[in-house]
Amino acid sequence: MAKITIDVKIPQGPLAEKWSNYKAHQKLVNPANKRRLDIIVVGTGLAGASAAASLGELGFNVLNFCIQDSPRRAHSIAAQGGINAAKNYPNDGDSVYRLFYDTLKGGDYRAREANVYRLAEVSNSIIDQCVAQGVPFAREYGGLLDNRSFGGAQVSRTFYAKGQTGQQLLLGAYSALSRQIKKGSVKIYSRYEMLDVVIIEGRARGIIARNLITGKIERFFAHAVVLGTGGYGNAFFLSTNAMGSNCSAAIQAYKKGAYFANPCYAQIHPTCIPVHGEFQSKLTLMSESLRNDGRIWVPKKKEDAEAIRAGKLKPTQIAEEDRDYYLERRYPAFGNLVPRDVASRAAKERCDAGFGVGATGLAVYLDFSSSIERLGQSVVEERYGNLFQMYEKIVDENPYETPMMIYPAIHYTMGGIWVDYELQTSIPGLYAIGEANFSDHGANRLGASALMQGLADGYFVLPYTIQNYLSDQIRVPRISTDAAEFDAAEKAVQDKIEKIMAIKGKRSVDSIHKELGLVMWDFVGMGRTKETLEKALIRIKEIRKEFWSNVFVPGQSTDLNVELEKALRLADFIEIGELMAMDALNREESCGGHFREEYQTEEGEALRQDDKFSYAACWKYSGEGKEPELITEPLEYEFVQRQQRNYKS
Repeated sequence: MAKITIDVKIPQGPLAEKWSNYKAHQKLVNPANKRRLDIIVVGTGLAGASAAASLGELGFNVLNFCIQDSPRRAHSIAAQGGINAAKNYPNDGDSVYRLFYDTLKGGDYRAREANVYRLAEVSNSIIDQCVAQGVPFAREYGGLLDNRSFGGAQVSRTFYAKGQTGQQLLLGAYSALSRQIKKGSVKIYSRYEMLDVVIIEGRARGIIARNLITGKIERFFAHAVVLGTGGYGNAFFLSTNAMGSNCSAAIQAYKKGAYFANPCYAQIHPTCIPVHGEFQSKLTLMSESLRNDGRIWVPKKKEDAEAIRAGKLKPTQIAEEDRDYYLERRYPAFGNLVPRDVASRAAKERCDAGFGVGATGLAVYLDFSSSIERLGQSVVEERYGNLFQMYEKIVDENPYETPMMIYPAIHYTMGGIWVDYELQTSIPGLYAIGEANFSDHGANRLGASALMQGLADGYFVLPYTIQNYLSDQIRVPRISTDAAEFDAAEKAVQDKIEKIMAIKGKRSVDSIHKELGLVMWDFVGMGRTKETLEKALIRIKEIRKEFWSNVFVPGQSTDLNVELEKALRLADFIEIGELMAMDALNREESCGGHFREEYQTEEGEALRQDDKFSYAACWKYSGEGKEPELITEPLEYEFVQRQQRNYKS
């Protein structure tokens, strides 16, 4: 079989000029012709809503699909801490290049150089766009936009709106989207879920979607399809993702020929409220911004940790000299603001060594007493009040008086559908944006960069690059949804639904999903080994067999049926779980959020194997029951030298 080569379409020229050169020479679609072209955008989070609004504003006919009852409920709303941009308002040394370099380094040199530079380059325009929309960013006393610090950087470049930045940015994108809906350039389909992509003569030409209210399966044509459907963290069941977040659109695209890249790169977020019971259905994140003013510690003495776990001692009774501020001790240059993967592993190491706190011992303290003493409680409350309130509601402890307890949890997924420089997948006419693609974060995402990437893709990248593809599609007539390819795709969806409904087993969807989640966390979680990954692959095969033989879905498929929705998504989580384990087993190195315990430095840091794994792992679907084919995209760095990450000095 001939080796498949990947065309990344990176423009020629110096790094800082690649995007300008691309825009100067790309093909365009004139305004009259834009009206002749239809684009489907699946998803209404920051990436999907900004893309749909921008494409509608340009004059394309946009069909926008929303899984919730309103775009305002997209999971982007949950982002708390902020959005990065290289404005350098604090005059502390930031620049486009520094944001680019911090992002590349934070991702452990496993991202595509040109894409990351473009992300940093357009970041400043995002802030201008959002201010124009009325996003209420925090401001300094003099009225200028305020900034705070996030992990992996020594400058303050994160713009924020208290602890609800995602919500405010989404409302800005939603207002832009609503304007286009009112004008008629965007048609919104709320409570619809994409179940398949339709390929005609090798190009994406539409989708099959289920009306979640009526259960009706419907067909939709477009000249191009854009997926802004988020990540796959809920494969672990317990994660910081919304319960409805899923990977089904991505997996269906993968099964139709889109490569899935770097599935093993899942982010562990260090500041999550610890698991508190076996009946818990999701985890709650505490913003990384809290690490600006909160200090992370555990007791220095094991006997103190044991006494705390037994309820005989309170954290406030531990003297200052008996506290181990382990991030400040291990990483003096960055302290509590090391990247997420570094902070998460350090917390796990302390807990595994017996210094963990809380009833289970799987927690560390995030303490604000020093900041309250230095700044006053009113200042801390002004910066983080809603986060403190949320913590107190869940844990029933006042974090102004008692340190918060936190522990790492599954959060964002850096892997996703492979895309080229134009954000196009390996299927012509199919694009992926935001967390749904793999392109910008490498093996670890820096905090406050998810919102940046989603809005960069939707507002400032896709509206240019999609025209390069559509410029020769203006004479393609609107294809009837009665075409044979639509028939076949709908039949496949219908057959899958009927198969699930007919099982009538004894297990609920959630019980099987929890079982999968435990396997993923225990064997494919923060620490992975060859042995655990091989165990995971065996167990996932068993879980797949159990699902397809013993799941029970009540009700009818031709009606509103939440259990059927969950079952269809679980079938896809099983697929992505297997792909993650397979990818992690193949990548015999540690980098970013992918930590193979066999590959670590003497100090317990991730140890890359640049001579063997300096590539994006792209998996190509080979058919039901067959191992996927691995295709590699070499990550060649022309402008940056790879180094061992150092956050100590």
